[in-house]
Amino acid sequence: MQIKCIPVGSLQANCYLVKKENKVLIIDPGDEAKKIEEELKNDIVVGLLLTHNHFDHTGALSYFENKYHLKTNENTGYFTYEVIKTPGHTKDSQTFYFPEEKIMFTGDFLFKGTIGRMDLEGGSILDMKESLEKISKYDDDITLYPGHGESSTLGQEKLNFTYYIH
Repeated sequence: MQIKCIPVGSLQANCYLVKKENKVLIIDPGDEAKKIEEELKNDIVVGLLLTHNHFDHTGALSYFENKYHLKTNENTGYFTYEVIKTPGHTKDSQTFYFPEEKIMFTGDFLFKGTIGRMDLEGGSILDMKESLEKISKYDDDITLYPGHGESSTLGQEKLNFTYYIH
């Protein structure tokens, strides 16, 4: 499986293209639909995943839904992943875990070196603590792909969890 990160929009949200053979999932198409589309080439878009409903992650979503006649967060069966509810940054935050590849797309729930803001509408410190406790049960060697910035590993980020949970 190949992963291509395309920072888009004024807040440089990470849009991810997850590719297996010539099939692609688009994760968080936040803006700049044409920029994203240029990277698709002759690939077949088989799904759209959204980690949460903030504008910097949804700006080009309706374009791709309409163009490819897809419903967001509907599993087409080509890719195997688990949907983990991880509220805290927003009520609807979710993480997509691909167990075979040991990768997670965390949106604005977890970043390299920090966690998502909880002071925006729908944010909750209590929910964030519960989500961190839930995600801490997963293996340390999972690679994290956040909604902004660089990737990390779950093990590296767990080192910071005690500051947030207790």
